[in-house]
Amino acid sequence: MTKLGLKCIDGNRLRLRLVRPEDAAYIHSLRMDARYNAHLSAVSGTIEDQRAWIEDYKLREAAGTEYYYIIESRADNCACGVVRLYDFHDEQFTWGSWILAENKPKLAALESAVLSFGVGFDLLEYKRLVLDVRKKNERALSFYRRIGASEIGEDDLNFYFQYTSDRFFADRQNHLGLLNIQEPS
Repeated sequence: MTKLGLKCIDGNRLRLRLVRPEDAAYIHSLRMDARYNAHLSAVSGTIEDQRAWIEDYKLREAAGTEYYYIIESRADNCACGVVRLYDFHDEQFTWGSWILAENKPKLAALESAVLSFGVGFDLLEYKRLVLDVRKKNERALSFYRRIGASEIGEDDLNFYFQYTSDRFFADRQNHLGLLNIQEPS
């Protein structure tokens, strides 16, 4: 069963809330949009296929094996992206499926990362996140390097990174300062 604290995570400008089947059209629109899908695995299918995928995902969420969030602007409650945590094992999790739409508020990349990393490190108590980034995704590569993720490998298509809980906890106050957020006491 999903832990209550995982359902909705509020930040300063953003909120993460767990995906629902009625989000299928929104997610499908993001995944099919060439502005956002250039560096993601290819998808095909219809909105109904996306809804069926979400319904299957909800079983994984209930089992605690995956968490998929809609990123919303707190100012207007409008969806502005998605992010997913999955592949939990050996004190690590994978972070990905991250898309931020054009309507995102200022500093959404940093805030959505801090909020979702906090889910994995604070709420789920994992020690390390791993992620893969397409070599041509220069903006994401720059972001991960800037926040202190360590490159741990590569193949023809991707660079692979890790970001540890120790690094996150050491850097969080600085990140929150950039977001003008006070860390909870």
